[in-house]
Amino acid sequence: MSAEPLLTSDVIGLTKVAPFSRRGFMTATAAVTAGYTLAAGPVRADVIKTDTNGLTAGDAKIKVADGEMPGYFARPDGVASPPVVLVAMEIFGLHEYIKDVTRRLGKLGAFAIAPDYYFRKGEDLTKITDIPKLMPLVNTKPDAELLSDLDATAAWAKSQGGDTSRLGIMGFCRGGRTVWEYSAHNKDLKAGVAFYGTVVDPDAQKTIWPKSPTALAPEMKAPVLGLYGEADQGIPVAQVEAMKAAAAICVYTNEQIVVEEL
Repeated sequence: MSAEPLLTSDVIGLTKVAPFSRRGFMTATAAVTAGYTLAAGPVRADVIKTDTNGLTAGDAKIKVADGEMPGYFARPDGVASPPVVLVAMEIFGLHEYIKDVTRRLGKLGAFAIAPDYYFRKGEDLTKITDIPKLMPLVNTKPDAELLSDLDATAAWAKSQGGDTSRLGIMGFCRGGRTVWEYSAHNKDLKAGVAFYGTVVDPDAQKTIWPKSPTALAPEMKAPVLGLYGEADQGIPVAQVEAMKAAAAICVYTNEQIVVEEL
């Protein structure tokens, strides 16, 4: 009998969704055709689709120690040395929503790049429909490897003309945790934004995730804005408040945003 996959607190919140009507949502076939992942839930028919007008956008091959890591980037045309923003994806792989975020950032003048740092798992995570099937893959990604992949991504963007003296990172769900981890790792980072993301890791992960974001709070190199839901059922408010107290840079809210100074 196989063990149940470990559902971390960020993913637990995703499994407790409110009832909804399927009216106004894409069919599964249409969502897959459009490049979205089904494991994340239904995709709205009126989902935002950012065009590439005024952008150079597309696939990237990023050199890492053991090969080439896929990625997706978008940068504004005719802009010399744009600031670089790393986009950290959730557990669902490099799907269309994450690609669209890079294009939105490109429209705002940034060189945005989303690395597919789960590529070594040998499976296309965007094609997996059930969250429990994803967990054994994403939960075995060591932090040391993750941070190295992000460093390689920043180096690639610099080699393509991006200005890494103005380097930022943003991430969603598991990518929010990645933001915290990278903000404690890279002394050259200027800012981060974590859209959700666990701040206290399960004990079972300690061998490959040595320090949780809360444990790393004193080591943060850059200000981070953390956006969390007060009514979330996965990440307890008490944990976020503890992170806020430890880091003096994080905020949670579902109605207002408060920014703490370093």
